[in-house]
Amino acid sequence: MHDEFTPLLGSTDWNEEWKELQKLRRHADDASFWDKRSATFTTKDAPNRYVEQFLAYAAIRPGETVFDMGCGTGALAVPLGEAGHKVVAADFSQGMLDQMQARLDAAGVRTVFPKLMSWEDDWPAFGVRAGMTDVAIASRSIATADLRESLLRLSEVARRRVCITLATGSSPRVDERILAAVGLPCLLGRDYLYAFNILAAEGIKAEVRYIASTREDTFASPEDAFEKLAAMIDDSSAVQASAAERERARASLREWLAVNLVPNEHAGEPDCKGVAQGAWHLAEPRTVTWAFLSWNK
Repeated sequence: MHDEFTPLLGSTDWNEEWKELQKLRRHADDASFWDKRSATFTTKDAPNRYVEQFLAYAAIRPGETVFDMGCGTGALAVPLGEAGHKVVAADFSQGMLDQMQARLDAAGVRTVFPKLMSWEDDWPAFGVRAGMTDVAIASRSIATADLRESLLRLSEVARRRVCITLATGSSPRVDERILAAVGLPCLLGRDYLYAFNILAAEGIKAEVRYIASTREDTFASPEDAFEKLAAMIDDSSAVQASAAERERARASLREWLAVNLVPNEHAGEPDCKGVAQGAWHLAEPRTVTWAFLSWNK
């Protein structure tokens, strides 16, 4: 006799698992945080392989309309507008929308329509309705408490196709190499697997591809590097590590930086967001891999 076996893959409520995972994570940043951060961005475009790969995978057809949820400063909305698409671009940060509008004005684009709206808002009250556009996209912007609701709401807006990207490992703000080096555990969320399983349970057959994005973290000084990376350690380990463990990790961080922080020969040049690079950087840039999930209606 064998003990009764119930496969977890088919019996698990992945949305409830997602909700439990969020309890272990740092709180998502609110609109005021992004309003302040938007002030550090510029309107100058810089080569961005992530954007190029996203648009290639999205395969949006000429003349199609697009809904871009969590558009930020318009990394996707601006080039889509330049290509002649009509885009409804929504974000909960007015600062981000202002930066996008400046980019649109500089490019002479008049077919992108900004909308101050969050994932949690009543979308129909903002004019975002079912079947509103041909394609709906959400690039690195799904940080919601209810993943299933977010995915299905986004899908409902699109008539033909939906494209999203989610993290394959921990948060892109977390350098897993550093956590390992200072002896702290790293919570790997693998957000895309939750999304894939939730969609599968809804009968949606999502296709998965990957986009490797290089992160070049730069700093004004060695002390600036320490403070920012120490804050990263504190944010990422608050739930999993004691105060004593975090303090030991900060001491180890100084030793790690003594070996791995080097002068940046490209200091002052724009990074992928158009922001001037700092005088110091890590000897080895890190690679963040994003999962690109898409499905047709």
